[in-house]
Amino acid sequence: MPEDILHKLRIDPALVRRVLLEFLRRESERFDFHRAVVGLSGGIDSATACALAAAAFGSENVLAVRMPYRTSSADSLADAQTVIDQLGVAHKTIEITPMVEPLFALQPDMSKQRRGNIMARQRMIVLYDQSAAWNGLVVGTGNKTEILLGYSTLFGDAASALNPIGDLYKTQVRQLATLLGLPAAVIEKPPSADLWAGQTDEAELGFTYDEADQILYLLFDERYSLEEAAAAGFPLPLVQALWERVRRNQYKRVMPVIAKLSTRSVGSDFLYPRDWGS
Repeated sequence: MPEDILHKLRIDPALVRRVLLEFLRRESERFDFHRAVVGLSGGIDSATACALAAAAFGSENVLAVRMPYRTSSADSLADAQTVIDQLGVAHKTIEITPMVEPLFALQPDMSKQRRGNIMARQRMIVLYDQSAAWNGLVVGTGNKTEILLGYSTLFGDAASALNPIGDLYKTQVRQLATLLGLPAAVIEKPPSADLWAGQTDEAELGFTYDEADQILYLLFDERYSLEEAAAAGFPLPLVQALWERVRRNQYKRVMPVIAKLSTRSVGSDFLYPRDWGS
């Protein structure tokens, strides 16, 4: 991996932590919320988001929710519990198996991807219900790599009220997680959405996060052309494939497009800052 690109992906974790804690406090206070709800899978992203929320709001004001399916990894549940114990946050375990299997039964030959999307959306239903019960905002757990690649489920794990790690590449989340003192087992484990037995992100994507982070950084942060990114030391077919994934998944990164019929259409003419009225 080109050393100069790896160097550019290095962050000052202590500074990033301070910025993100201020972000969480400031944005939640705009809407008079002082508590948070986090879906905790046992992976590095959700663990990092949970640790940030605990530091921003106090452990007693964070609810970590584990939402296993019957094939979910026992190791993931155990890793999530380790994070819960370390942070001292409130927690619940809500099994989604009886919620999703009636829908699966309607079409037994349903693909793994469809099943995975249903599980992701059911988990978000659970989180937003717990948000109402706990009176806390749902904190997002998607990183920049996943957001750019569209490696998430629309109205599922892509949904949240606030996302503190959405501008950090996976490589950078690891750096922050290390500073936060999260368990080594969580930081070092192969990334997985745990949607079916044996599933890992990198096997499903067909490339590593380290490769993706460097190429995406060149294409979007440095604004390299495809040819320039390839010349930096990466296979052109991989560069092209990543670019195409980002282009094809743009719809996941924007609000639904509204057909314009008036002079004050929401989303095009009716635009105000997020904190309008606060």
